[in-house]
Amino acid sequence: MLKILYFASLRERLEVGAESIDLPSGVSDVGGLLQLLTARGGEWASLATVKNLRFAVNQEMARLDSPVGADDEVAFFPPVTGG
Repeated sequence: MLKILYFASLRERLEVGAESIDLPSGVSDVGGLLQLLTARGGEWASLATVKNLRFAVNQEMARLDSPVGADDEVAFFPPVTGG
C-alpha cells in the first residue's frame, strides 16, 4: 500500500491528513499520482492549481518525475513561508 500524507492547508482543504491506497499499475511517478488524485474531482482537483506544491518520497524532496512504488510514502505540502 502506498501511504500518502497531506500537510498544512492541503490537509485542511482535503479534510484528510493521510491515506493508504493500492498504487494502480499505470502510476509510476509523483506526477502520475498527482493526476490520479486530482481526477477524484471536487477539492481534489484543486491540487493541480496549488502554486509551488512540494513533494517528498520517503521523506526526501522529490519532483514530478520522481518514481513511486507500492511501498513508498509520498507527502504533499504547500510552500512554507516564514519571517
